[in-house]
Amino acid sequence: MATFVIVGAGLAGAKAAQTLREEGFAGEVVLIGAESERPYERPPLSKEYLQGRAERDTIYVHEPSWYVDNAVDLRLGTRVTRIEPDDHLVRLDDGSRQPYDKLLIATGAVPRRLPGPAHYLRTVEDSEALRQRFAPGVSVLVVGASWIGLETAAAARTAGCDVTVVEPEPTALNKALGPELGAMFARLHAGKGVELRFGTAAAEVTPTGVRLSSGERLTADLVVAGIGAVPEVGLARDAGLDVGQGILTDPALRTSHPDVFAAGDVAEFLHPLYGRHIRVEHWANALHGGPVAARSMLGHEVVHDRLPYFYTDQYELGMEFSGDVEGHDEVVYRGDPASLEFVAYWLREGRVVAGMNVNVWDVVDEIQELIRSGVSVDRTSLWKG
Repeated sequence: MATFVIVGAGLAGAKAAQTLREEGFAGEVVLIGAESERPYERPPLSKEYLQGRAERDTIYVHEPSWYVDNAVDLRLGTRVTRIEPDDHLVRLDDGSRQPYDKLLIATGAVPRRLPGPAHYLRTVEDSEALRQRFAPGVSVLVVGASWIGLETAAAARTAGCDVTVVEPEPTALNKALGPELGAMFARLHAGKGVELRFGTAAAEVTPTGVRLSSGERLTADLVVAGIGAVPEVGLARDAGLDVGQGILTDPALRTSHPDVFAAGDVAEFLHPLYGRHIRVEHWANALHGGPVAARSMLGHEVVHDRLPYFYTDQYELGMEFSGDVEGHDEVVYRGDPASLEFVAYWLREGRVVAGMNVNVWDVVDEIQELIRSGVSVDRTSLWKG
């Protein structure tokens, strides 16, 4: 009977295991995770869980009994040290070997690090530690006006902390959204009392704060770094798989070895709509990519063609984003961005390539349909005052 091994017990890995069983796979399923927690979802860690509005048991993908009931061999606190594709086995940190017939790599990503004693927000333990520290009067310095950085800043400020954000770009989310919409997020935080320091970088974290690239020193009780993440491609690279920014796969999430697949943050997959490899670090990609990889492992004809999707909640602002802004030449608005209730469309040569709805709901399907259609649009049909 066949053995399918999944390396990485996050959302993508757990959903892949679930799909294998739902599709009738009767062989052995081994799900290996380096963390001690069973698979959980990460978005709450910087949102409602960090703010104390959600209990710990709400973040998990499955109940503990699910793994037993579905004969999934869940091995937590276990690291894979090497993948040997030609021999169809993985080596574990306890010295043992696990053979496989098909392998899925869903190892995710790890935060970029700063020199010095900074806090990061990637695991449930990270979120728990920050949640316990956030309190009125505590000074928090957030390095990076990224999505994680801004969500952390919002949670800290909501808890009554004195918050400063340091960012080398000229405004928040400058690379992700551009200067105009990035400035909107900056104004949102400034209006809540967050001190924003743009155009400067943190060179070093010290026990009392940070030293900036200018030489200036800022003091804080707590430093949190949100400066991006790096995909965990080391195992794949050492195994001789093709690696770019992530593990390179075809549209069915198959790597350069026919019996090895990749899904989630670590996969750089060939997207049929864009005609190029993309890597998406957001929750929806793991949620949908894991099942696609599982069906691909079973030999089904599948394509991972979901559009990149992301959402955020900061103070009273709720936002959903779809698509890819690369190469856009124009941004068109439906509604007034100053009102924090609008839709933004990114266009390239008159075609919608991305859209963001802010405090406007039930429009994601419409936005994604416009992106997929590839048709030239009449700007007046997008802009409605």
